[in-house]
Amino acid sequence: MKISWKAMEVVTAAATGLIGAVVCYGSLENGIAWNSSGPEPGYFPFGIGCLIMLGSVGTMVQALMKRSVAPVTASATGGEIVDDDEPFMDTRGFRTVALFFLPIVAMAAISVWLGLYIGMALYIFYAMRVSAGFRTSTSLLTAAIVVAVNFIVFEKLFMVPLLKGPILEYFGIY
Repeated sequence: MKISWKAMEVVTAAATGLIGAVVCYGSLENGIAWNSSGPEPGYFPFGIGCLIMLGSVGTMVQALMKRSVAPVTASATGGEIVDDDEPFMDTRGFRTVALFFLPIVAMAAISVWLGLYIGMALYIFYAMRVSAGFRTSTSLLTAAIVVAVNFIVFEKLFMVPLLKGPILEYFGIY
């Protein structure tokens, strides 16, 4: 089975457009107008959803108007123009995507079970140590710094409590 680059660009644009539409729909439930105290809660997310949909339409139009080209050649910008007959992904490419995607899925699952901060720390450590090959100490330090910064930003500055999970609650961090 062969999937062309153009088909993948159209599918991706449709998927991101759908995400933008969902964001807009959810924003409507919270209100998108201005009231006496300023914008309602859905005002800014609605604008972001509209921008996502606009970008998706632009990407789809660009993909549909693109003509197939002969073999890979250098473009005027120094990038490559890909032959539409060249497959979108081979086995090696699929493996690379899976090695990137599966840890994110694991982080989401771990975050539901153990809390977002533990999931985030494990993901960053894995990404740096296993995927990128950094030293263990560097990976641990970076994970700790990222978690601490996110905790300060969300919990203290924005006062938005994120899922802590049983481990942090055991240590009295609510």
